[in-house]
Amino acid sequence: MVTAALSNIRSNALRDPRALVRLIQWTLPLILFAVVAVYEGWEHLIVKGQPITDIHLTGEVFFFGVLGPSTVFAVLNYIRRLLNAQWTARLELERLNRDLESRVAERTTALEQRNVELAHANTELKQLDQMKSDFVALVSHELRAPLTAINGGLELALQQAETLPPATCRILKVISHESERLTHFVQTILDLSRLEAGKLVVTLGPVAARPVLQRAVDAVLPNSPRPIQWDVPRDLPPLWADETFLEEIILNFVRNADKYSPPDQPICLSACATNGHIRLSVIDHGPGIPPEMQGRIFEQFYRGSNRESAAPGWGLGLYFARKLAEAQAGQITLRSPAHSDPAAPGTEFSVSLPIADSPDDVSDV
Repeated sequence: MVTAALSNIRSNALRDPRALVRLIQWTLPLILFAVVAVYEGWEHLIVKGQPITDIHLTGEVFFFGVLGPSTVFAVLNYIRRLLNAQWTARLELERLNRDLESRVAERTTALEQRNVELAHANTELKQLDQMKSDFVALVSHELRAPLTAINGGLELALQQAETLPPATCRILKVISHESERLTHFVQTILDLSRLEAGKLVVTLGPVAARPVLQRAVDAVLPNSPRPIQWDVPRDLPPLWADETFLEEIILNFVRNADKYSPPDQPICLSACATNGHIRLSVIDHGPGIPPEMQGRIFEQFYRGSNRESAAPGWGLGLYFARKLAEAQAGQITLRSPAHSDPAAPGTEFSVSLPIADSPDDVSDV
């Protein structure tokens, strides 16, 4: 029973040491007083035969039996106050920990629920995006066949232009031009759908820069009086690119330069080799692109101006050009202003692609 009682006291003391200190605070001074009183009484009264009123007896009992235990009591009382403060802080900390654990559990549950909702929403968005891509591809594919027939019919009609009235011939030319624009738009949509779906086949190989630039100029400006400036070295090495898609990138650059710059201002086409890459650039003398628009100019369907006086377009050309460049391990950059003339600051669009005879670049593709 004694062992069990001691074990119980020890367990309680470990859980709450204040009770043990309180017990020691009251019992230890009493024990000290009793020990001193017995010892001093035995020494002075029995051994030495001194009276109980002896000053040595009363002095030693007061000093050792009263003052000493009182000091011990005061020290233990101070320790109790410290333990009470520590215990209160511990209880408060435990309460805060419980509250924190409860809040963490609630937030974790809410976050898990939110993650489930986001995953579900993401799945729905992917499905909607796939449906959108499939719909666009289907519509574009269905439009391409009749457009091909219309373009063929218009081409045949225009071959007999000398037999048609001048007004009819002009109308047919306008229709043919718009039909070609629509055909190009439909083809761009199809290529974009394939590119975003990872189904666009990019065939890389060595490509000479000058012929690609020349074909782009001939396609966009076949009979234009606009002056063309060339800055293409004769010893320029070939690029490692898909020739068809590289030409599509340059076509977009030249179309923009022709669209946004005055007809009497030149367009400069340049090429240079740097750091294992070749950079092809098209520079115009147009109004330039404001800094606040330059960060968004390559976004899908983004146009700097949607006013009626704005140049026609769908906001897909530069987006498509950037995607094509990335598919060929290339990069498109923009610089505006390109000239110091504040009236015509101009814009420079560049595409940078690896050099074909660079082993590192070829192996990375």
